[in-house]
Amino acid sequence: QVQVVESGGGLVQAGGSLRLSCAASGIAFSVNVMGWYRQAPGKQRELVATITSGSSTTYADSVKGRFTISRGSAKNTVYLQMNSLKPEDTAVYYCTAGRWWGQGTQVTVSS
Repeated sequence: QVQVVESGGGLVQAGGSLRLSCAASGIAFSVNVMGWYRQAPGKQRELVATITSGSSTTYADSVKGRFTISRGSAKNTVYLQMNSLKPEDTAVYYCTAGRWWGQGTQVTVSS
């Protein structure tokens, strides 16, 4: 059974940093694309960043220069380093591993 588990969310002041981690288990192969999405209250879920197995990355314009996505050395792990956080970054952050999704981790940025 595939499980995608995120960790590292929490409450931080504006300007602070958080690092999200994600590990997908139960997948026999290394997925090509892993990523992070987020959903703020009352808003649609949106792409934050993706990374391929070849380390090609994409970012939402709103996080470019502040967030960094990276793959871990263990199979099907991914991280999201978030710096210079803003209140508008407050959302539930979801990890994706191929077609599989995690349950999400809450990130709250106070002003």
